[in-house]
Amino acid sequence: MTLLQLALLAIIQGITEFLPISSSAHLILVPWVTGNVDQGPMIDVMAHLGSLFAVLAYFRKDILAMTGGGLAFISGKKDHPATRLFLYVAIATPFSLLVGGLLYAGGWMSVLRDPMIIGGATIFFAIVLWISDRFFTMEGMVEDRGFSAPVWIGLAQALAFIPGTSRSGITMTAARFLGVERREAARFSMLLSIPILSAGGSAALLNLMGSAPVEGAPGLREGLIVAVLSAITAWIAIALLMRLVQTIGFTPFVLYRLAMGAIILWLV
Repeated sequence: MTLLQLALLAIIQGITEFLPISSSAHLILVPWVTGNVDQGPMIDVMAHLGSLFAVLAYFRKDILAMTGGGLAFISGKKDHPATRLFLYVAIATPFSLLVGGLLYAGGWMSVLRDPMIIGGATIFFAIVLWISDRFFTMEGMVEDRGFSAPVWIGLAQALAFIPGTSRSGITMTAARFLGVERREAARFSMLLSIPILSAGGSAALLNLMGSAPVEGAPGLREGLIVAVLSAITAWIAIALLMRLVQTIGFTPFVLYRLAMGAIILWLV
């Protein structure tokens, strides 16, 4: 792959991973639209690892606090201010791990990459996001809700294995339906991405290490380029989202998704 192709994939991954517009749909559609060969597993893995590094760096204070809350909970101390956040992330995560494992084991991952499914999901979940943002009030943080909140958000996140859904979009949608204000919905969604990106990246990396190398496929050098570029663009995307979402809302992302979904279905 050329440097331009690598940069394009890395930038697309970095920008779309945390914006509510579906990174998986964009990465699947890039070779379909451009006519290039599929980028291969190495590039996908490194792109996601770059995004993981960006969210770890941006939310380092929250992660340190959450880690402290987790250690306090394990040691029996229930008064740590971040214990509830740690528990909510822990409660919301297993649903996606279970669904992802079942889909992978059943060989359904490739079936879901159909452009018709991507286009339909892009439009449908854009409308659901708009409804949640338009008609539900903004009243605080996810941690202010009961323990059913992370269950609903975790169940919603499991839908993100359908390309076009958007992991960040569906978790923000669920949080907005629960009455969480936009910035806090985005914050919890970002923190919730950490275990998912870690698990997915680790599984893909182990699978890559256990498979025979493909002649002509991108190697470690190309993967590192993608990881760095993905991390930089993901950081920028997170910063812009956290800064602007409170004022502009999710409507621009909804409009983008509606246009993108319509174009996909028209091309198909």
